[in-house]
Amino acid sequence: MIAYVAKRLLAAVPVLFGLTIIVFLIMAMIPGDPATAILGSYATPENVERLNRQLGLDRSLVEQYLVWITNLFHGDFGRSYALNRPVIDEVMERLSATLLLAGTALVLASVLGLLAGVVSAVRQYGWTDRIVTFLVLVGISMPAFWLGLLLILLFAVTWRLFPASGMVAIYGGGGPLDILRHLVLPAVTLAVVATGVIARLTRTAMLEVLRQDYIRTARAKGLRERRVIFRHAFVAALVAVVPVIGIQAGFVLGGAVYVETVFQWPGIGSMLVNAIATRDILLVQGGVLVVAAAYVLFNLAADVVQTLLDPRLR
Repeated sequence: MIAYVAKRLLAAVPVLFGLTIIVFLIMAMIPGDPATAILGSYATPENVERLNRQLGLDRSLVEQYLVWITNLFHGDFGRSYALNRPVIDEVMERLSATLLLAGTALVLASVLGLLAGVVSAVRQYGWTDRIVTFLVLVGISMPAFWLGLLLILLFAVTWRLFPASGMVAIYGGGGPLDILRHLVLPAVTLAVVATGVIARLTRTAMLEVLRQDYIRTARAKGLRERRVIFRHAFVAALVAVVPVIGIQAGFVLGGAVYVETVFQWPGIGSMLVNAIATRDILLVQGGVLVVAAAYVLFNLAADVVQTLLDPRLR
């Protein structure tokens, strides 16, 4: 198992390296001049030229990339132009909020998706199956930012059950219950699409397993139906669903950009939006790389769990 994990980590290195090139080129193609955005009303041609020279932006793209990637190997992500602080400090400070939101949404999506998929498969073609299928279709089809606005309108403005934005209350907040109240709406918004995808895959996997001969044999032995469903069929179906959960972890992290913007959640997503608006190139590059590394680790964890569940993979 250790050799397998080490092999997967080594395979992730070229992926991350290729990602650095893509992110760097995309940021280079965005219209606008970072020096002009930083200087604002003081952006005279002389000041812009001087700042570009100080930041190294007057060099060719190849030289800029080589300098940046060399600094990365030394653990230096650079310094944010707009915030005037190390990029790694800002990213790590925001990462905890994003992981809290994304982790809660992923756990919620996994539990609800697995449960809905199992119920839908067991009650195939029944009213329960039809209702679950309809709700899954609606959840997958609804944009996250639109769902977030609807939840704010209903639960924050109309009924005033949960806060509309932020991570803690402005006055007297910061406790676990306060964070939990602020977490409910963005976590539900972020979990809806992933729940639908997991539910659909779980239903398909369960239906395939329930048609297997060993399931009919287990029922013929007189085992209780609940034991057949959860002890035999569900465990076998979970082998096919776990990789999907790992993939959805990446989509949850990516979707956090929209959800954090809607709910003003102080995570990496909202940080990236502000950094792109101010052309803070190093901050964008550092944030994307950290999110990509987290995505790789999520998928690695999913593959390890799948290997533990299925002896054939070992």
